[in-house]
Amino acid sequence: MILKHILLPAAFIFSCSLYSQTNVTLTLPVVTLMDVEPTGNIALNFTAPTEAGNPIGSPTPNTSKWINYTSAIASGGLTRKITAAISGTLIAGVDIKLQAAAASGAGGGTLGTPSAQVTLTNTPVTIISGIGGAFTGNGVNNGHRLTISLVPNTYANLTTRTNTTLTIVYTITE
Repeated sequence: MILKHILLPAAFIFSCSLYSQTNVTLTLPVVTLMDVEPTGNIALNFTAPTEAGNPIGSPTPNTSKWINYTSAIASGGLTRKITAAISGTLIAGVDIKLQAAAASGAGGGTLGTPSAQVTLTNTPVTIISGIGGAFTGNGVNNGHRLTISLVPNTYANLTTRTNTTLTIVYTITE
């Protein structure tokens, strides 16, 4: 009986000093993903004036496209940027302008900062910079809304065209 009174409290005291541990291994890869939503083409068409002496009518800017991205950078790594350029032959007399809006939607982290409106050429130009560890959310209404517009730049260079397709190439880099 005395032994029981000594062993029970001693077992309780020693059990409080015992501990357990679990090691957790964590891996976070470098991630660089970007897309334009929704997929598919857009059409921008000039309209002929209805009165002699008036300029051609520029198409209404298209705002249906969104840039989505996910970025996880290496420790001490640089921020990322997104550039845009035209692939193919530019149309003489016409400027293709692009503006990325500030990020909105369901994202988080260090989202990028859009540049001012740019005129696209065959040379990539930065449209969003300063992207760190971030995600924009996926799909329409998440990320950076794009406004794409066509504007005549030199009337003397304009020539009639039908169904001329150009491709805007977006690239995310460090």
